[in-house]
Amino acid sequence: MTDRSEDAERPTDETPSIAPDALAERLRSADDELTVLDVRDRDEFERWHIAVDGIEAVQIPHVRFVQAEATGGVTDLAADLREPIVAVCGHGEASAHAVGLLRDADVDARNLAGGMDAWADLYAARELDVDAPATVLQYDRPSSGCLAYAIISDGEAAVIDPLRAFADRYVDDVEERGAELRYAVDTHVHADHVSGVRTLESRTGAAAVVPAGARDRGLAFDATTVADGDELRVGDATLTAVATPGHTTESLSIRLGDVLFTGDTLFLEGVGRPDLERGDDGAAAAARRLYESLQEKILARPDETTIAPGHYGDAAESRADGTYAARLETVRDRIAPLSAAEDEDEFVARTTSDLPARPANHERIVAINLGLEDVDEETAFELELGPNNCAVADR
Repeated sequence: MTDRSEDAERPTDETPSIAPDALAERLRSADDELTVLDVRDRDEFERWHIAVDGIEAVQIPHVRFVQAEATGGVTDLAADLREPIVAVCGHGEASAHAVGLLRDADVDARNLAGGMDAWADLYAARELDVDAPATVLQYDRPSSGCLAYAIISDGEAAVIDPLRAFADRYVDDVEERGAELRYAVDTHVHADHVSGVRTLESRTGAAAVVPAGARDRGLAFDATTVADGDELRVGDATLTAVATPGHTTESLSIRLGDVLFTGDTLFLEGVGRPDLERGDDGAAAAARRLYESLQEKILARPDETTIAPGHYGDAAESRADGTYAARLETVRDRIAPLSAAEDEDEFVARTTSDLPARPANHERIVAINLGLEDVDEETAFELELGPNNCAVADR
């Protein structure tokens, strides 16, 4: 894969800038007001832009700054923008020009170093504070909200829902902790990002593990399959598969002690959308399976269970340490479709109505993750850019 981080290091005429990781930290701060000014064209902005609850995202194409530079109207362009401003574009160059003009007009503005390419490359690892017989690292990709996990115990490790684009990162982190990767596990056939299980298998010899139901969806590569109740031993820890179909027919959650890695079944601010595998016609039946999974396999667990989801959306709130996880009782109280007052029919109606657009390129990504299509790393990276949109967000 091309190293897009080079753009973040390239000088832009000394234009004041902010690094992607620093921007992510600011966006997590609920009391930090700023405007994200996107100077890409409208279609690029609508396809994918930085969006966080409470943060204003404004699109003004770069060509308007070029025109304003000629006419002296830069101040007018910024008149309605709340300062400070962080300007973004694809690679960080057009936005650097806009920032220079804004600062000449005494506007508090900075450039996102490396642009949206560098934003997509940002991947943070934080240790998850949980009571478990293992060290748990949570990997966070702010550009899409994708979360993955490394479980490390007594010299062995497993990775849950790895992204192909960051396969080397997992290997390095596990090795730094003196462990060997034994398993690379997918909770389901992902529709929003290209899976890293096969890449990790080829690079390390770790077993690629997928839900048994993936075979019914056309799985075209050799893999270790697990079904409800199956266990994977990782050092002194045990990972147990819990069947939670609904988002997809084969969806699993993975239990580690009192921690439940819920994949795309349950998020901190919503539940998995039921229409990706079988479309609108099969959404209602899938929603009923999801309701059953939530009621019988997740909500029946103890309140102190930690929910560790596979994604987070704009409305999700991180812990103080930046991780995304919460006690089951908190999640249950937060999400309307989980209310005890809502019956199955109401749940189905709520989770099949007014759904957001499906993830970009989702059908092709599913084909890649089933092994039905091969793509190079650059193509894989490009296909998964944009919001995951795998949730029915409802708080």
